[in-house]
Amino acid sequence: MDRKPFRGKAPKSDKGRRGFKNIGFVALLILIGLIVFASLSQPSNLKDIPFSQVIERANSGTIKEIDISGNDLTVTEKGQDKPTEKSHKEPGSSIYEQGLKNRDVVVNVKPGSSAGSTWANIGISILPVLVISLVLFFMLRSAQGQGNQALSFGKSRARLYGNEREKVTFAEVAGSDEAKQDLQEVVEFLKYPKKFESVGAKIPKGVLLVGPPGTGKTMLARAVAGEANAPFFSISGSEFVEMFVGVGASRVRDLFAKAKKNAPCIIFIDEIDAVGRRRGSGMGGGHDEREQTLNQILVEMDGFEQGTNVIVLAATNRADVLDPALLRPGRFDRRVNIDLPDRKDREAILKVHFAKKPLAKNVDLDALAAKSAGSAGADLANIANEAAIIAARHNRREISQEDVTQAFEKVAIGPERRSKIMSDKEKEITAYHEAGHALVGHVLPDSDVVHKVTIIPRGGTGGVTWFIPPEDKSYHSVIEYKDVLARMLGGRIAEEVMFGADRVTTGAGNDLQKAAELARDMVMNQGMGQKLRDQVFQVDEGMMLERLVHERTYSDETAKIIDDEVENLITEAAKRAKLVIRSNLDKLEALKKRLLEKETIEAAEANELLKGSIMPKAAALY
Repeated sequence: MDRKPFRGKAPKSDKGRRGFKNIGFVALLILIGLIVFASLSQPSNLKDIPFSQVIERANSGTIKEIDISGNDLTVTEKGQDKPTEKSHKEPGSSIYEQGLKNRDVVVNVKPGSSAGSTWANIGISILPVLVISLVLFFMLRSAQGQGNQALSFGKSRARLYGNEREKVTFAEVAGSDEAKQDLQEVVEFLKYPKKFESVGAKIPKGVLLVGPPGTGKTMLARAVAGEANAPFFSISGSEFVEMFVGVGASRVRDLFAKAKKNAPCIIFIDEIDAVGRRRGSGMGGGHDEREQTLNQILVEMDGFEQGTNVIVLAATNRADVLDPALLRPGRFDRRVNIDLPDRKDREAILKVHFAKKPLAKNVDLDALAAKSAGSAGADLANIANEAAIIAARHNRREISQEDVTQAFEKVAIGPERRSKIMSDKEKEITAYHEAGHALVGHVLPDSDVVHKVTIIPRGGTGGVTWFIPPEDKSYHSVIEYKDVLARMLGGRIAEEVMFGADRVTTGAGNDLQKAAELARDMVMNQGMGQKLRDQVFQVDEGMMLERLVHERTYSDETAKIIDDEVENLITEAAKRAKLVIRSNLDKLEALKKRLLEKETIEAAEANELLKGSIMPKAAALY
């Protein structure tokens, strides 16, 4: 089916406005030039004396020369080379007829042009007025433009796309196959609307893209517009709300009015939770500007006016805080979940981002995809860019495997800080600490695999022990979480075993914080406690004001039990870590010694050093 080609309105050029500003600047320069010319053209150093005095002094012999131009006289005294005085004679007669008798005075008569003098005087008088008028005119014109801008607060600031030469298509968006399949129906309706209308089908009014940050929600929306060859209005949720009352609702009306003129088209609202949060939360009352903007969006999407082929795509990573009226049928009919990419999708995304970069033959993108579990598409793009930067810094024309590895580690755990100086004692403590993490994680059966151990400071840490899961996981068991807790406490316990409880350092601060967060999440949100098994006490993170104003949904006695459950999990994890470390002190010493020698140990060498480690029966979970 043929569709009319999209003819988007070109944005208004500001060349004219710049031209007016240039003309005003030129006019100002002309005014300054005229003032300077007028000041230079006047012989301001000549003294004006009466004509009778000129005649008297000429007859007495003190004047050497008189220059006459029309009725103007310039007098040069004896002993002077330049005129020193000026005067004016009466018109209609010569200077001799008016009393000059000394024939020794040199009289030079120069032809004068009264007309030229008159026009010069008129020009000097009128031109400054004209120039000042022009300057005032352009100043008022500029002020009028600013006044119009002040009145344009209610206009939508959405950017219109659709006539670009290079459009994004589904083929350029790697991974997210299920999401692309759901959005394909939207593309087909925009291309062939009568095909659906003939069987009574109604296209969804809105499609909500939900997923973690960096998973490609905005790119997918652009791909829908590119595939359908339709106009695409893009705006952020925060651009609706200003300091003036009613601006947000006015911009929503203007946006949908523009979209209806270009229908069928797409409106994309990024971060819609900025204006779409649940109403009635007590923030700002019923006249809150944000709520008025949301009300207008609700009316425009499903109000009295029907049959407009305008599809609204919106993206958010906090769908749980959106108002229920936005999510009901008739508004956002579809909800497309865009999750973090799995291994196959990560490899496809990496190939897209490395496609235009020169790669060495030894670069293994499949291995990079395997160890980058949990990375979003934006993270993978960042890895590819960092690898190119590292290669360029070392003046290499190809990106090597070493460059890719360094880029991955920089993005995942932060850059190395080799400039930080550590004493020998601090290095020894750090080596024991990281060796404790590695040993406990290696021995416990449900922990992840040791990938790298280093005592080189990276990011905000003094050293890093890096674990990577052998495969992507969607679910985690209680036993897995307990092994992770023991692994997190392995560094602190290693310090305690080797130096004593009173000699432990602050190096485990981040480990303890993460362990406490995981233990509390197990009890409150996952129902993994002992006494509170299968019970959750989750607090909605999106409604912060409700948490401050409303009472919690459980009693003080339950809160005490939750605290006890968390304490028991941490205590149990510490005991298990201590059992593992005390049973494998020789392995701990070997790993510490190698870390002090090399500073960084890769997975293969770490596994070789930890080979033969003992798993104590008392540390096992059944």
